[in-house]
Amino acid sequence: MNDLTIEEEQRILRANMSVDGLPTPTAVVTKKQILEARNLVREIYLDEKVEKYIIDLVFATRSPENVGLGHLTELISFGASPRASIGLGLAAKAHAFMDHRGYVTPEDVRAVAMDVMRHRVGLTFEAEAENITQEQIVTEIMDSVIVP
Repeated sequence: MNDLTIEEEQRILRANMSVDGLPTPTAVVTKKQILEARNLVREIYLDEKVEKYIIDLVFATRSPENVGLGHLTELISFGASPRASIGLGLAAKAHAFMDHRGYVTPEDVRAVAMDVMRHRVGLTFEAEAENITQEQIVTEIMDSVIVP
């Protein structure tokens, strides 16, 4: 495994850490196009029923007993904040936009929910001792909250 000298490895490191010899990237979109797309995403329609679904998912991380998951209260040290609702709504809109739709479906919400919520749920020491993950908690909540 030690086929390289220290000097050779240093040359490899330096060659890969500098910009010399690397291709110059070319822009595929302009800043203006990115800002326009961001504005279009915000205009995607979010029905009140889907909005409530988002809130129910996030709220269930703070009060899991409200969706019949009282056993999770001993495993969650803190749930997702209202910022998670905002992030989930915007991510679902972006997902719909990427799917060329002008409206959000519950499937859009479910598609992005794990990525938005998993790092916003804190586990108790008990959960960590039992090797329970944030992904398991979020999955159980997603499976329990009624989809409109």
